[in-house]
Amino acid sequence: MNTHLKSNKLSSLITLIATVFILFILKSLIVPLVLAIIFAIMIFPIQKKLEKKMKCNRLLATIISIIIIFVITTILLFVIGTQLYFFVDNSEVYISKLDDLYTRTILFFEDIMGVKRNASLLNDEINFGALIKGNFDKLSSFIAGWGTLMTDLVLIPIYMFFFLYYRRFFRNFSYKLFKNETKSFLNSIISKIYNVQRNYLLGLIKVILIVGTLNSIGLLILGINNAIFFGFFGAFLIIIPYVGVFIGSILPAVVALATKDSYWYAVGVISMFAAIQFIEGYFITPKVIGAGVSVNAFIAIVSLIVFAMLWGVSGMVVALPITATLKVLFDNSKDHKALGFLIGEPEDKFLKSTARARLKKWKLIRSKNK
Repeated sequence: MNTHLKSNKLSSLITLIATVFILFILKSLIVPLVLAIIFAIMIFPIQKKLEKKMKCNRLLATIISIIIIFVITTILLFVIGTQLYFFVDNSEVYISKLDDLYTRTILFFEDIMGVKRNASLLNDEINFGALIKGNFDKLSSFIAGWGTLMTDLVLIPIYMFFFLYYRRFFRNFSYKLFKNETKSFLNSIISKIYNVQRNYLLGLIKVILIVGTLNSIGLLILGINNAIFFGFFGAFLIIIPYVGVFIGSILPAVVALATKDSYWYAVGVISMFAAIQFIEGYFITPKVIGAGVSVNAFIAIVSLIVFAMLWGVSGMVVALPITATLKVLFDNSKDHKALGFLIGEPEDKFLKSTARARLKKWKLIRSKNK
């Protein structure tokens, strides 16, 4: 019995390692497929209306739906790419102003503390311009990572077409693949996965609009250039959980440092983004997305790290939708319900302290002994 149990554990470990290896090696194939599925779920309601209300055949409805999402996505990426390119292209101007601000700040503190230092020695010890330039190079690398998504725009519409046009064909494939399960059970799982993804996507769009508006208002009050773009760009990066908002706050903070007379504007930008992130995380997202995507914060962070290691920026984007799908599958699997429980939001009873209950019980015992 022990030998059989060890053999099963070893087999599971080997399967896990092989799966991770395959996911890493086949990144260029799997990532566009996953993104295509997400986009297909996003535009499926449009196709459904075209087929039922406008009486379009499936082929025409699929083509129109893909054209709509493709045009919208291309426009968004073009606007974002153009603005970021302008930002990076003017990096020398920002670097010059930031270098000057840094030098004046150091001299100010030296004057307060009574420390005198040779100006040339200061320049030799710390080349702030080179430091900022290096960070701009990293920013360029990050933007290049998004460029990978641009190249996937060729494959994603093709995959989306077949996912939408062959949807009944793929459904029947699942019936044949899982012969031991009833069609109603499989339909139920497919419906749950679709609803989870739809709720997540619709909720995410609403959250982006709300957070983008709040960011823009805050940046306009602070007088930051391109406030609306930076506000909605920071909100758009919410698709990268936890990390995205931090990245989105860096750009307007740098602009504030380079264009304003006081560094307190940059502090104000970062503080404003942090406050909105707090409001978004604890009030906006739970209310808007709600229980449609029941993934606890710990698992969300772990999945973000894991998929980032596997697929880079693209992995960070799809981490939460994939984790939510896995929860549905685990919840409906007899052997993996524990994993579904681990991924989901913990109930209130698991978060309450037991100290008060123990104290009440102890007082009751003492009263009985008396």
